[in-house]
Amino acid sequence: MRVSHHHQGTVPGASFVDPRVLARIDNLEMVAKFVVDGFINGLHKSPYLGLSLDFAEHRAYMPGDDIRRIDWRLYARTDRYYVKEYEADTNANFTVALDISKSMDFGMKGISKLDYARFLAASLAYFSNQQRDRVGMMTFDQALVDYVPCSAKHMNVVLHTIDRIKPQRSGALGPAMNSIAGTLTRRGILVLISDFYEPVEQVLEAIKPLRYRGNDVIVFHVLDPAEVDFPYEEAGNFEDLETGERIPIVPQTQRDKYRELVLAHVADLGKQFSNDRIDYAMFDTATPLDYALFQYLSNRVRLMKTR
Repeated sequence: MRVSHHHQGTVPGASFVDPRVLARIDNLEMVAKFVVDGFINGLHKSPYLGLSLDFAEHRAYMPGDDIRRIDWRLYARTDRYYVKEYEADTNANFTVALDISKSMDFGMKGISKLDYARFLAASLAYFSNQQRDRVGMMTFDQALVDYVPCSAKHMNVVLHTIDRIKPQRSGALGPAMNSIAGTLTRRGILVLISDFYEPVEQVLEAIKPLRYRGNDVIVFHVLDPAEVDFPYEEAGNFEDLETGERIPIVPQTQRDKYRELVLAHVADLGKQFSNDRIDYAMFDTATPLDYALFQYLSNRVRLMKTR
C-alpha cells in the first residue's frame, strides 16, 4: 500500500507508505531500509535542486582549491567545477538524540509520536550510515537514558536501542541536554527529536550547551495532528501525560485559542532557532518520512559547505 504525498520540499517522484502503515511492521531495520531505499530511488529520479547522492563526495570548486582535485567527468556532465572530497574529509560523527518522555507516547490515529520519532531516528541513522558517517544514538527524558557512541560499526546497536525504548518518566530538557553535551566529546552533527513541551525560552536555554560544543544541531519537532488541530467535540477531562493532572475542558470554547497558542509556539521556536543558526522543522505524525529525510539532506548539504 503506497500513498502519494505532496508536501512543499518533498522529492518529486518520491512516494512513501503512510507512517501508520509502517507501525504494523515489526522489524525496525526493515522499516529504515524500506524508507531510505525508496527515498534514494526518488532522489535519483529527481532534478530537484540538482541534488544527488554525490553530495557526500563533492563540493563546488572555490578559488585556492587544488585543481588536481576537480572531477572532470562531473564537469563534463554538469558544466560546473566540483572538487572531490575524500572519505576523511566528509565523514562526520552523526548522533540522534531522541526524546522518550511520557508525553511522546501520545497518538490518536494508529501511531504515537514516539513510534513516528523511532522511525525517523532509524531512517536518519540508516541513511547517514550509508553515507559512511559514524553513527551514534542517545535517548533522554529528564536525564540521559541510553548512549551509543558514534562508530562506523554501531548501526545494529543503534537500531536495537531505538527498538527497545519505552517511555517511563516525565521530561526535562535542561538536565537532559546538559548530560548530552557533556557526553559529546567530539564535534559533529546532532539531530534532536522531541515534542518540545516546554516554554520556548526554556527550550533555547537547554540547547545552548550543545551549540557551545561546536555541534551542527538539526531539530525535528514532532507533534500529533490532534495536538495541532484540537479536533475534539465532547467536553471532558483532559489528562497531562507528564504530570497526570486532569483538566475539565469544553473544546468548542477553547479550540481557537488553543490552536493560536500552538501555532505561536511553533512559529516562535522556528524563529528563535533560526536566529541561533539551528535548523528546525516541525512534522506531524501523518507526514511521510521522505519530507523529513529531504529536510535533513538539504541541511546536510549546507553544513558540508560551511565546514
